Amino acid sequence: MPTGYQIKDQTSPYYLTFQVIYWIDLFSRQAYRDIILDSLKYCQRERGLEIYAWVIMSNHIHILAKSNTGQLSSTIRDFKKFTSKAFIQYISDGSDESRKEWMLRLFRHAAKRQNKTGEFQVWSHENHAIETTSNAFIESKVEYIHNNPVRAGIVSKPEDYMYSSAPAYAGYEGLIDIIPITFRVKTVR
Repeated sequence: MPTGYQIKDQTSPYYLTFQVIYWIDLFSRQAYRDIILDSLKYCQRERGLEIYAWVIMSNHIHILAKSNTGQLSSTIRDFKKFTSKAFIQYISDGSDESRKEWMLRLFRHAAKRQNKTGEFQVWSHENHAIETTSNAFIESKVEYIHNNPVRAGIVSKPEDYMYSSAPAYAGYEGLIDIIPITFRVKTVR
């Protein structure tokens, strides 16, 4: 059910959150994180997705991005559709997923509950899209994204979490290419 978080300007940068239904910790396994990374790289290469900051947590993803083709909504829709199918295929096709039956049951239940035409629903419908309207807002969201693993107690420094753009901002090689945002210099007086 849509709230107020809709992508209205298809060319503007947005802060986005993609949540796995029922907050299932899908991304606690590397295979699922790899599907996300490969899909984001594809969207960058083939769909004109420009990523400024990102993080993959255990059950959700934050991204600060825009579309250079003016089709951000379509790109996100296709990303979620493709990754959902890839997750279900991986789970179903004899993977070593110990939570297989439990996850498939919940993904089926979510699809039925939403009267979805497909058999499974992995992502919530909401993208929590917030248009970035100021430099201060952008800076706060990049900081929020990078500090998410710190707040979760996974790492003590943002740049130590490899499933994020924080290493790239700290001068290290990241897992996916980003367009880094140059922050204003903050002085202490």
